[in-house]
Amino acid sequence: MTRDEFSKVHICYLTNIAKIVEPKLFHEATKDLKWREAMAKEIEALELNNTWSIEDLPLVKKAIDYKWVYRVKYNSDGSLEQRYKARLVIRGDEQVEGFDYHETFTPVAKMTSVQCFLSVAVAKGWELHQMDVHNPFLHGDLEEEVYMNFPPGFRTHKSIKVCRPRKSLYGLKQAPRQWFAKLSSKLLDYGFVRSYAD
Repeated sequence: MTRDEFSKVHICYLTNIAKIVEPKLFHEATKDLKWREAMAKEIEALELNNTWSIEDLPLVKKAIDYKWVYRVKYNSDGSLEQRYKARLVIRGDEQVEGFDYHETFTPVAKMTSVQCFLSVAVAKGWELHQMDVHNPFLHGDLEEEVYMNFPPGFRTHKSIKVCRPRKSLYGLKQAPRQWFAKLSSKLLDYGFVRSYAD
């Protein structure tokens, strides 16, 4: 495949996304002011949302590590869509089933059901709305007792202090389930009725 086979808009997009290198490691990100600001905004948003509390690590528990994930969002023409995005992700691969989490199953709508619903809505002339939820997993309340080490640059004076997530951080195995539970309960509160057809 050659460059001539792409549209001009797509060539512009490919050119622009190659200009900015997304860091893989924390120490790489700290060298750039934009990434440092993105990490500070992420921590600020997590604290404003009361995502965690600072507690002593119980003797029977182990604190889970985390990682930073860095992304730059682009429009289809390759222009920068919004600010640089840094997301703090807990290392769910370190979780122990039955200890850090119990259930992970989350129902997912089949695409054929969504297409069928949209076809009926169009045929009947129903009004449709689309909604985007920012940081959806952070709205799910965490039921299990999980502990996380402090992100670099954010420490307490005592080494035994850790973060205890109260909300479902990205990366937790139970995060999708908790978000679904929160969304379902709110929709039911608004008067929607759950269908068991799919």
